[in-house]
Amino acid sequence: MWFVRAALIYLASGFTFGMLLLLHKGVPLSPWMWRILPLHIECVLIGWTVQLAMGVAFWILPRFGLSGRGNETLVWLAYGLINVGVLAVGLGGTLAAPPEITLAGRVAELLSVVFFAVHSWPRVKPMGV
Repeated sequence: MWFVRAALIYLASGFTFGMLLLLHKGVPLSPWMWRILPLHIECVLIGWTVQLAMGVAFWILPRFGLSGRGNETLVWLAYGLINVGVLAVGLGGTLAAPPEITLAGRVAELLSVVFFAVHSWPRVKPMGV
């Protein structure tokens, strides 16, 4: 539920940033407006798409005798890391932060996907098993 809620917030944010960028093309608003492009891209591509996929996968994957959905600690860690990563990369690009901030954000996003995959792997079985 939290993955999907956060994904919808990123969708609304990303569309808002995109709307401002399109408006700026027709009616120049401010010279710094193009600086929000990295934040727009990060919100829509990672914040919305990946996080929505993770939330739906967490809900829909079968349980195969596991109590509940298994140990959710890795999933909560993945949730925190993906959000920290999206904000670090998006705001780092927008605010012209040092490249280390963007690198740290990408590492957080990668670790998020790894932790989510480690949690989900036991829930994926071949057909007929």
